[in-house]
Order: sequence, then structure tokens, then C-alpha cells
Amino acid sequence: MDTIKPLHSRAAESSSQTVATVQRAADVLVLFAAPGSVTLGVTEIAERLGMSKAAVHRILASLRLHGLIDLDESTRRYSLGVTAMRLGLAYLDRIDVRKLAAPELLTLSRSLSETATLSIRTGTTRVYVDQVTPSREVIMSVSLGVPYPLHAGASSKAFLAFLSDEEIDTYLRTVPLARLTERTLVHADVLRKEIAGIRDRGYAKSNAERQPGSASVAAPVFDHHGRPAGVVSVCGPLERFRDEAEQCAEALLESTNRISAQMGHLQAGTK
Repeated sequence: MDTIKPLHSRAAESSSQTVATVQRAADVLVLFAAPGSVTLGVTEIAERLGMSKAAVHRILASLRLHGLIDLDESTRRYSLGVTAMRLGLAYLDRIDVRKLAAPELLTLSRSLSETATLSIRTGTTRVYVDQVTPSREVIMSVSLGVPYPLHAGASSKAFLAFLSDEEIDTYLRTVPLARLTERTLVHADVLRKEIAGIRDRGYAKSNAERQPGSASVAAPVFDHHGRPAGVVSVCGPLERFRDEAEQCAEALLESTNRISAQMGHLQAGTK
């Protein structure tokens, strides 16, 4: 004698199957965003996700109906479709590095008891667009909106170091390397060595290179193209900051990595 399942049981089972299908479809879409996965075949998808080819075919057919996936008929390989591009652009349009960085600046300033800043690049210069200062008697404060050259100070050098080699060459060849303080680096060969060091450790350091009596560490926030969309710095009075620089740099890199991830940047080795 057949057993008839209660209506609520069948509804729950159907709902569970729907959720599972959506999850598998999401897994397929995310797979196309992985490095080296510009185009994929059915067999590759099935093997990498542990799914049957029949299930992959059904999911891809559904995604194609909505323009999320395209099929190259000649190679039988799939790639992201125009709707996926529109979704990505919609996400990028609402990204505001200043908004994303704001809570990190607050956390950095409170935890380190120093000033945390955000800069954006404006051609061959950069400007501070936000800062959070600590509650202590002697602090550093920056002027928002004032342009500074890309070779003077930690925030500036953090931008310069992570531009393309061609952009760096152009800057060093065409922009006058003006001295802002007696410690500003104004020789191209010295700056190239400095850039190599910044790239190696991931952040820039400055001891009174932009402003006398101040010191800072600064690191870039990368966008989804791997380019610096902004720079976050931690700064303080030179004499006090000497003993704090290493601790500040460690906390700084943790913050900029979090912001970069929100900007869509994938770090090396991230899948």
C-alpha cells in the first residue's frame, strides 16, 4: 500500500530541493570568477564541483536563458554572459572607497592611538580625503584636499610604488622631484630602490619626508583590477612613532587587505 506524504512534508522537500539547485547554480557562476576560468567545459565544471554532467547541463541551460552564461558553439565552452557583466558593473558602481575605509580608519586610530588617513590619487598627485585622529594631547593632523606629489611621504610613495612600471618611468622622467623637506627623496635612482622595497614589504614608510616632525606608514587599497584605488596611512609625531612603526604597519596591512577584498581584489594565492 502506497504511503501519501503530508502536504507540508512535500512542500518542505520541494523547498529543500530548490535551495540545493540555487546553491549549485551559484557554485557554477562563482567558478567562472576563479583565476584561469575564463572559459569552461561541462566536464571541467562537473569534475571541479563534484556534480554530474547532466546536472551541469541543466544548470548551464538555465543560466543561459538569463544571459548569465554564454556558449561558444564552435568550442562547446562556456563563459560569463552579458547579464553577469551587468551585475558586476552594478556592484562596482556602488563601491565607495571612502565609505569602505571609514570604519577601518576609526579602528586603526582607536587601537593604535594615532591618526589614520585615507588618500586618493589625482593624476601625478594625491590628496587626503578623510582622517580620524586619536584622543591624546599630541597628535598629527592632515589637511584634506591639498595635493601632494607622488614621491614625497609614505602615502604618496604607496601610490607610486604600485603603479605600472611604465607609469613609474613616466612620473620619474617628467615630473619635477621637488623637495618638501630636507628628507624628501628627490633622486630617481634612490626612489627606484625605495619602490622596490615598498613592493616587497607591501607598505611605505616616511620619516619627515613630507612634513617636518612627522612619521607614517602607508599601504594601498587595491581595486578589482589590482590597481591602487586609495591609500591608508597611520601617522604620528616622529619621535613617538619610531617605536610604533612596526606595530602600526602590521595593523595597517590587515585593514587594507580587508578593504581591498571588499573592492573585489583577489590576493595572490586566493581562489
